[in-house]
Amino acid sequence: MVAPLYTTASGLLFHAGKILVLTIGLPARGKTHISRALERYLRWMGVKTQVVSLGDYRRKALGGAHKVPHDYFTPGEKSPETIALRKKISDGCEQTIWEFFNAGGQVVIYDANNGAKATRDAIANRFESSGIHVVMLESLCDNKEIIENNIRSVKISSPDYRGWDPDKAVADYYNRIRENERHYQSINDYDWPSIKIVNVGEKIIMNHIQGYLQSRIIFFLMNIHNRFRTIYFARSGQSLIEHSYKADSDLSPSGWEYAATLKDYVLERRAKSLEARGIDPTSRKLVIWTSTRRRAAHTAWPFVAATHGTQAAHVPDIVVPDGDDSAFLESPIAEYGEASKMVPPPMPSKIKIVEKPQMLEINPGIWDGLSPDQAKKYYPADWDRFVKDPYSFRAPRAESYHDLSVRLEPIIVELEREQEDLLIIGHASVIRCLLAYLIGLPASEIPAIEIARGDLLEVVPASYGVQSHQYHFWDGPGRSKDGEPADVRDAHNFYENYAEDTKGKRKVLLEDALQLASESSETPAVPSEGTSPPVVPVA
Repeated sequence: MVAPLYTTASGLLFHAGKILVLTIGLPARGKTHISRALERYLRWMGVKTQVVSLGDYRRKALGGAHKVPHDYFTPGEKSPETIALRKKISDGCEQTIWEFFNAGGQVVIYDANNGAKATRDAIANRFESSGIHVVMLESLCDNKEIIENNIRSVKISSPDYRGWDPDKAVADYYNRIRENERHYQSINDYDWPSIKIVNVGEKIIMNHIQGYLQSRIIFFLMNIHNRFRTIYFARSGQSLIEHSYKADSDLSPSGWEYAATLKDYVLERRAKSLEARGIDPTSRKLVIWTSTRRRAAHTAWPFVAATHGTQAAHVPDIVVPDGDDSAFLESPIAEYGEASKMVPPPMPSKIKIVEKPQMLEINPGIWDGLSPDQAKKYYPADWDRFVKDPYSFRAPRAESYHDLSVRLEPIIVELEREQEDLLIIGHASVIRCLLAYLIGLPASEIPAIEIARGDLLEVVPASYGVQSHQYHFWDGPGRSKDGEPADVRDAHNFYENYAEDTKGKRKVLLEDALQLASESSETPAVPSEGTSPPVVPVA
């Protein structure tokens, strides 16, 4: 169950008490990636969780690595000044942990090396004596490729190596690792509940894990990885009958045009992104998830046509009646041939399309097909409750956004497990929930996220959060020429598209929404420069 609506008498969930997760591992072993991913998942479950990073705290207090004594990162004998400085930083981190617990927090993930058994045992004893459950989480890694990628993609871009030559920064960090290896003590006893993760999910060893919440932590850790991949989100194309949940109608002519345009743009955008990282786009697979609704599944058909031809995908040609060229669009699939002026973007090595029934749009119940004015007229009491709490309110025989979030939990786990580039072609309500999970928005903000047809959302998970981009690629019904949403949305589909009516709402750029999502986190997701960030309307 995710984002639960209840709490116990203590204010904590699942009767699990308070938990301190102590990470253990040599540098560049994926501890930060694991910590941030676990924090995101537990927060989605409604558990008040925070990562306390020793490295982040030290950089805030002292600055980069060049501002600390030369023996600060070297295990073994140290000068009295360095010992006092290290104690000051560790005491400050512990104080932050206590403050979070005292403020009602339930789980703290202490992201640090904790390689000395005596040191981590002392920390664990201090918290256990106050009734805090302690779990040791060790990350082991003997895969040199994972270590090298982690150093180059995460470590040398940190403030510790700002202004350094990349190769010199890598060499310096390897020296730091070698120094730590000489004094590192792995978990080899059973004094504490413990979890060992080998090569970021390749193998997991656990000891004395008890209770529902600790078991959920194990379940989540069994499904994560740190391979680079990009997740794309796009709405399905326009259908022939837009305003009915019950009508599983096919794509309209403009919907087929949208599907073809989406295919071209995704492949082009993906190729540019991978080539910028020095990756051959033809060497990687692309996985596409859709719901079982025709309008979602058929929006993915042009990807099949691009690899197997239009007949394999059963993509129809649209015949334009004489004298009525404005009524219909051209054939949705543009064949790439000698006569075509278009240069096809590089194709993935394989495209796999999976239909998932859990990704159906939110069920409006008795409000299906009603406009907002009709809902207010016929169900005034329900309408008032909906406006006050659009996340948890459930119309008669309908789903709330909370219900939808619960339904999507298996999808979220599969999202973490998927290692290939992923395109999710879905309904607005489903994309809102999945995007809120990845970015870390609170549940109350989910109904207010604007997901406009014609925009491609690009999310790149990273060790310190996510990078988010938004690209506008299509103008058609529901979009104006300048890319702004036009006031032509179907008024009878307001329950699914609640947030897209931005009238009377102030628009907040994604930077502000991400700041809201990370008020208690030190490393929010940041959209890249030069891109147009998504707009999140807030009531």
